Amino acid sequence: MGVVTGIAYDSRVVKAGDVFVALRGQRADGASFARQALDRGASAIVSEQPAPAEVHVPWAIVGDARVALAVLAATFYRDPSGDMQVIGITGTNGKTTTAYLVASIFDAAGIRCGILGTVAYRIGDEQREATRTTPEAPDVQALLREMVDRGCGACAMEVSSHALSLHRVDGITFAAGVFTNLTRDHLDFHAGMDEYFRAKRRLFEMLPRDAPSLLNVDDPRGAALVEAGGRPVTYAINRPADISTGPLSFSLQGLAFDVRTPRGTVRVQSKLVGRQRLQHPGRCRDGNGARPAVRRDRTRRAWPRRSAGRFQVVSTAKDEVTVVVDYAHTTMRCAICWRRRARSRRGA
Repeated sequence: MGVVTGIAYDSRVVKAGDVFVALRGQRADGASFARQALDRGASAIVSEQPAPAEVHVPWAIVGDARVALAVLAATFYRDPSGDMQVIGITGTNGKTTTAYLVASIFDAAGIRCGILGTVAYRIGDEQREATRTTPEAPDVQALLREMVDRGCGACAMEVSSHALSLHRVDGITFAAGVFTNLTRDHLDFHAGMDEYFRAKRRLFEMLPRDAPSLLNVDDPRGAALVEAGGRPVTYAINRPADISTGPLSFSLQGLAFDVRTPRGTVRVQSKLVGRQRLQHPGRCRDGNGARPAVRRDRTRRAWPRRSAGRFQVVSTAKDEVTVVVDYAHTTMRCAICWRRRARSRRGA
């Protein structure tokens, strides 16, 4: 077979020496494109189908090509998640803001942190346009390896339900998992809310036994994840939890509140806007759970730094208008919008 130079799942981009993994899609089986991959120089084929009689290169038959793709990718890129702390964040809403907060906390502690998510991929000091929230397994593993090679000790990764269902993050050792919430979304892909939730649950089933799982128990589905895996740490605004909030004040200039934890209370002032921001976890632990990965004072300092285009107020109190940058797949209603609507109804 010779030297393996890469792992490919798209026959159009195969290079000489690549192992081509033929994925079964909704419309076609990748095995149909094996000849194209071979013509481009593939050194071996991995498929759920047997090899045609005329093919005389190594051809491995597997039960699930997507699982095989993830395992091969992790092996080829030398298991980068073993050399860094990967924090997996899943849920319908809040993944991006939580990822940027987690990255800010690591950065404040002097631990360079990459980001993989909806808005962008951040590798070291470079930011790239994101092609999808969670890329295919070889792309994820390649990005993680690049982060490690550029000195990153951590990565905050948004983990979509599609990625979990399609095994894109299999082979990653997560240092912690975060559940934000579950609302109606992606039901064009999932058969219903129960299937959508089962996809999210996979992240926590993948956690090492001592890896913390941070669970929003204000959402009823969060409580259902306590037994899923890892070492559960719950957080909430309206229910009893391991991490909860104290007195709150908020405005368009930001938030001020207490975070009550088993290790004590932290006073936080943040430029993030909106009560729902309190549900974005602001604490990370190391992979074995023995101690906090980031000191409490650094966690507090990191909170105001990021909002990642999610209702990000870019004007100041001196400006005559309030300017907000907001990008999301679902709509966030805000006080400004409601005031404008109220004025329009009155003819103002």
